[in-house]
Amino acid sequence: MTESAKFTVTLAQLNPTVGDIAGNAAKARDARAKAAADGAALVVLPELFLCGYPPEDIVLKPSFQARCRIAVEELARETSDGSPAVLIGTPWVEEGKLYNAVALLDGGRIAGLRFKANLPNYGVFDEKRIFARGPAAGPLTIRGVRIGVPICEDTWMEESAEYENVVECLSETGAEILIVPNGSPYARAKNDIRLSMAVGRVTESGLPFVYVNQVGGQDELVFDGASFALNADRSLAAQLPCFEEVTTTLTWTKSAKGWTCKGPISPLIEGDRADYAACVLGLRDYVGKNGFPGVLLGISGGIDSALCLAIAVDAIGVERVRGVMLPFRFTAKESIEDAARIARGLGIRYDVLPIAAAVNGFEDILKDVFNGKPRDVTEENLQARTRGVLLMAISNKFGDMLVTTGNKSEMSVGYATLYGDMNGGFNPIKDIYKTEVFRLSSLRNSWKPEGALGPSGKVIPVSIIARPPTAELRENQTDQDSLPPYEILDGILERLVERDMSVAEIVGDGFDRDTVLRIDRLLNLAEYKRRQAAPGVKVTRKNFGRDRRYPITNRFRDNGDRDPEPDHALVSRSRRDTTEVFDG
Repeated sequence: MTESAKFTVTLAQLNPTVGDIAGNAAKARDARAKAAADGAALVVLPELFLCGYPPEDIVLKPSFQARCRIAVEELARETSDGSPAVLIGTPWVEEGKLYNAVALLDGGRIAGLRFKANLPNYGVFDEKRIFARGPAAGPLTIRGVRIGVPICEDTWMEESAEYENVVECLSETGAEILIVPNGSPYARAKNDIRLSMAVGRVTESGLPFVYVNQVGGQDELVFDGASFALNADRSLAAQLPCFEEVTTTLTWTKSAKGWTCKGPISPLIEGDRADYAACVLGLRDYVGKNGFPGVLLGISGGIDSALCLAIAVDAIGVERVRGVMLPFRFTAKESIEDAARIARGLGIRYDVLPIAAAVNGFEDILKDVFNGKPRDVTEENLQARTRGVLLMAISNKFGDMLVTTGNKSEMSVGYATLYGDMNGGFNPIKDIYKTEVFRLSSLRNSWKPEGALGPSGKVIPVSIIARPPTAELRENQTDQDSLPPYEILDGILERLVERDMSVAEIVGDGFDRDTVLRIDRLLNLAEYKRRQAAPGVKVTRKNFGRDRRYPITNRFRDNGDRDPEPDHALVSRSRRDTTEVFDG
């Protein structure tokens, strides 16, 4: 068997921190040491690993670029020891242009560079305004093996006028294996999408495919890892676990059929379990990477705060979580009892601070200003504002981050209060609809993710899960103000927000027209509230790839009629029947 008949590569599925160049470089060194111990020829790190991903506009600072360059050079010099080569993602400035790059470090030098050609500019990505587009380039030769290194979107995009077919270029220029550094954030059902994409690239190129993704939370994004490898026959060669750091070494063997590998296959959690694990990891890293000593939650006795409390304890441990109950005269006895029950069950520090004196004080201050106007929702909302003031005071005094607890359903239609459910440091269930809040609460009573720090068993009282959801709506609501059952509300919102369907299309799916129109109206009116909400974990992905960004000042309303058909006969066109040439 020839020397090149085996190629051993270490996949470093690690958790970088944006801006921590020295810390990320230290992680790369540790991974290289593990690779050396395993006898690997190469260690691969994810996209832009050295600076952390996504770096957003911090990567435009010349001083930041310079420090990344120095760190790459230091790592390169260390490879003169003859141990494994390193493929590491880094920003790179070349001839005055900034690129999303991968550097090959080997033999004490920066032995090769590859630049990302296809820059994503949708959803959470905004790379076209930051990076220059790189050229499609051929493979890198590493220990005698020709390795193609497309970077993330270089394998994701479909054929279009702006698409550079990097994989095709690599296969035509002699690549033997594709190794793809990624910064691919978690979204529900993302694993199937990734695998379908990879199978397509393997089918087109006939080459094995190694997908190396980062793991960890970065602001509202959670990266789930779930790195994998496919053989050229599209069979699964290896599967790394999701939501945890892991460094795994794979040995590829060359035969007449090309390179093949049989590595470890870790089971993946999906569905509600994956969403819960993402919420835990997102909160853990937001707290840890921002240096908060602990977190604080207002506990209402309702299901939203109960689920957030369980997530917080699973994320950072019981000793770093504090709960506060802030009852008023309208607070139900069962809510007070349930709040105490979940606090005891999880073992957190728990305080009860009645707010009547504070609310009454605000009302006394405002009495002359209101000048006898009848009581309405204004006085009711003082409860939420009072709770927000007190929670922020405790947060400021002790340095603990305030976790907010508004779910996606109520935040979407404006039923979450700015100073209670929405304002604060971070919201782990910001992207979780109410129906899923109930599912995740039941799930947590029978399961918890790997590495969760909370106790096992029924940590969320069944009485909270079983309580009718309408009990949590605002006091003094009229029938006109009430929401439809959450199954209906969430079904409408999912179609409006994730699928961008029209009112007529949603009615065609069997929903009541008046209800859809009312929810659409509430969704648009609440835009200003959502703009002020705390950041939180993203778990959903729009079908058409873009985040929902609507103007606050906006008079357009979908009246529910079917869209009118355009009159194409009114448009004068040139002989070339294309929108690219218009003679109107």
